[in-house]
Amino acid sequence: MTAVYPSGVGPAGATVGSSRGSGAGSTGGQDRRYARWSRQDSSDIATDDEAVPARQLTPLERLNLDMCQDDRVVRELTVGRRIGFYKVRGEIGCGNFSHVKLGIHALTNDKVAIKILDKTKLDQKTQRLLSREISSMERLHHPNIIRLYEVVETLSRLHLVMEYAAGGELYTKISMEGKLSDVDSKIVFSQILSAVKHMHDNSIIHRDLKAENVFYTCSTCVKVGDFGFSTLSRRDETLNTFCGSPPYAAPELFRDEHYLGVFVDIWALGVMLFFMVTGTMPFRADTVAKLKRCILEGAYVLPSWVQEPCQRLIRGILQPQPSDRCSVEQMMGCEWLLPIDFPRAMEPFKLDPSYLAESTPSELEEDEAEVRAALEILGITLEHILNNQGKDCRSSVTGVYRILLHRAHKRRAVESMPVVTHVVGSSVSKKDRLKAYHSLRHTSKLCVIL
Repeated sequence: MTAVYPSGVGPAGATVGSSRGSGAGSTGGQDRRYARWSRQDSSDIATDDEAVPARQLTPLERLNLDMCQDDRVVRELTVGRRIGFYKVRGEIGCGNFSHVKLGIHALTNDKVAIKILDKTKLDQKTQRLLSREISSMERLHHPNIIRLYEVVETLSRLHLVMEYAAGGELYTKISMEGKLSDVDSKIVFSQILSAVKHMHDNSIIHRDLKAENVFYTCSTCVKVGDFGFSTLSRRDETLNTFCGSPPYAAPELFRDEHYLGVFVDIWALGVMLFFMVTGTMPFRADTVAKLKRCILEGAYVLPSWVQEPCQRLIRGILQPQPSDRCSVEQMMGCEWLLPIDFPRAMEPFKLDPSYLAESTPSELEEDEAEVRAALEILGITLEHILNNQGKDCRSSVTGVYRILLHRAHKRRAVESMPVVTHVVGSSVSKKDRLKAYHSLRHTSKLCVIL
């Protein structure tokens, strides 16, 4: 990664032009590795006998000098303990083509998740998937979808720097603690459902929805992540690639050469809901071949203690024929979720910080003005932002900007939690949702209720 050097400073910290500092003086108590910063040209040296203190380094200037001159930091960069502006810590997950480590931004101290891919193992197909993953995440603006901050490339690896969900996977929580309560299931499923609706509204099919790809950011907020198998597809456009995890795979993935992506995501939502309310999977087998036969037969056991409205929703989703399944809108209008106020998609925000340098303070929203001020405190000037144009997510300046913008959004309570009122409201919108749901066929002769 190319370091962002402050104006007038070269890669080793040597001055290459006139400094904006007030003058040079003794380095005094400064750390020895920063002493070269005080060697300014003759035009900056005070001509009287009064000593003038050296200009204090900004956090960005100090970090850039550390990355070039501090032995410990250079060693960490060499062995992969640092990637760009991020300190790399322990592993927090792994996938088919990657592993994920915890990272800490050296300027903002925000924790991030760093998905690491070996470039030598990226064939053409994997490169296409990676490109889709990046474009999908940048296309979506929803409080329940993991954000992408930055892409850092080294000689041998690619690093996707993303929002960190400290609460871990939904799968792990249920596996360790058992099924969710009815209220918790409503809260979690409504967030996932709202996120999937936003994806489909933007023509993005996830194709790998499962409890392992839903992450807790706090005890009541979850986010959908891992867009490695996602693709851009119209609602009526058929796909032909088998993606995802077999226990969540829709029957048509095993049966047909082509499938509609929307219906595959919807089936996976049904499997996930079943897992949330029962703590078990609807389709289980020792081998993939037996699991395939089980899914194609469509037989599953729905415990009688699951609330009847939730049972009807599950049966409405897990229909063998794709066209018979609930739509996302019908799910949101079902009786079981009627007391829920769903999270809303965000207004699209700017992914590139260039507008901060091109706008006057009065033209910026409150969040944007806050971010620009925070960037300046870190030492990222308008000059840095202007010189950053065209680098999109492969830029450390963009990475800092997106982290700070996300922080501002969270402070403004954009990540609003769903509210369970426990009382079916009388609003027209909720009645309309319920009417749409009542028109569905909920029976399935292959579903067994104990």
